[in-house]
Amino acid sequence: MRKIKDKIIQEIVEIAHIIYQKGFVSATDGNISARLPNGNILCTPTSVNKGEIKKSHIVEIDENGNLIYGIHKPSTEIKMHLFIYKNRDDVNAIVHAHPPFATSFAVAGLSLENYVLPEVIVNLGKIPLAKYATPSTDEVAQSIQPYVKNHDAFLLQNHGAVTLGVNLKDAFYKMEKLEHYAMVILLSRVLGGEKVLSNEDILKLAEISLKSYGKQIKI
Repeated sequence: MRKIKDKIIQEIVEIAHIIYQKGFVSATDGNISARLPNGNILCTPTSVNKGEIKKSHIVEIDENGNLIYGIHKPSTEIKMHLFIYKNRDDVNAIVHAHPPFATSFAVAGLSLENYVLPEVIVNLGKIPLAKYATPSTDEVAQSIQPYVKNHDAFLLQNHGAVTLGVNLKDAFYKMEKLEHYAMVILLSRVLGGEKVLSNEDILKLAEISLKSYGKQIKI
């Protein structure tokens, strides 16, 4: 168990540094968490720059948010993380960030639900927009409740984005893919607008998604 915990802590630190370097977060924004085999959660602390995160910053809490280990306070957004874990047994890692392109859609009140890029369809499916909720409050859980069971990525209105994964790399890659997709959609609209795939094309991709990723695409 100790080796597993140490490995996950190291991954959290590495991904925290990456999302800061990529500009997915600024200052002390964003948070990352991962679920341990015993059900406890490792997460980044509040008020620490993700580019400066160290192993000693990571805290461990139980499934109810009680501090198990660490000298720092858990992220103020931990309620959102705990809500997701309680509703998704298949999710073991969460990344919340403010990547500029994806967050711009969230600020504009726009979802990314159109089926456009095959790679996004088979990996992420639709990317909905959760209604605005005051960060760090129970309102956030209420806002994502309609989407948490059937989506691995969603935008938070006037806030940012959240991606869910079977592990930390999976959650990070989904955030990276989400941001790239948002950039492509924005640029395509400068050129006249994205072209949505046909139902026939989506059905073919749905078969691939189910076979390769075990995910069902809802058309």
